[in-house]
Amino acid sequence: AATAATVTQDSLLNICMDAKHHKTEPGPEGQLYGQCVLWKDNACCTANTSQEAHEDQSYLYKFNWDHCGAMPQKCKRHFIQDTCLYECSPNLGPWIDQADNSWRKERIRDVPLCREDCEQWWEDCQDAVTCKANWHKGWNWTSGTNQCPQGAMCQKFKFVFPTAAALCEQIWSGSYLYTSHHRGSGRCIQMWFDPAQGNPNIAVSHYYA
Repeated sequence: AATAATVTQDSLLNICMDAKHHKTEPGPEGQLYGQCVLWKDNACCTANTSQEAHEDQSYLYKFNWDHCGAMPQKCKRHFIQDTCLYECSPNLGPWIDQADNSWRKERIRDVPLCREDCEQWWEDCQDAVTCKANWHKGWNWTSGTNQCPQGAMCQKFKFVFPTAAALCEQIWSGSYLYTSHHRGSGRCIQMWFDPAQGNPNIAVSHYYA
């Protein structure tokens, strides 16, 4: 039984999910762009994907951050970082789940996000504006990019997401879980880290696998 457990554990570590733009397996990527550079030693994303992660309405998902007017840069950087983590991290294996979409076979669910990462995201996005709490579905895509559905009102994030937990858990339909664990605890995934100190998420994925 121990051997079977080890095999299962190994299959959750250092892997890329089967989604839209991910590589089949992780490896070094010397040219990762901007905020995605944290993963250059071992990444599930290509340099091209990392560059597109920074663009509005990029070819990755044609997603428009500015659907209710321009998103402030201090807020947008968190969404870029969230995209980099999702596209590039090889340490999300314990939270990979089957997806029922035409465009991807797997997704992440309940990734335990460090408290500070979630709260800073919420803090920096208080004055950004949106018309939806779940950004995965319910948009009007007729123009080729996401627009607010008819009758949906644009409001500040602080009204749409009254708490940091509401933002992190609802925006991508349960991809993240808000935790009370702190950065550096080894119990939660960090969206942001200092690559010179190594990637703290490796140990976290081992803990949960």
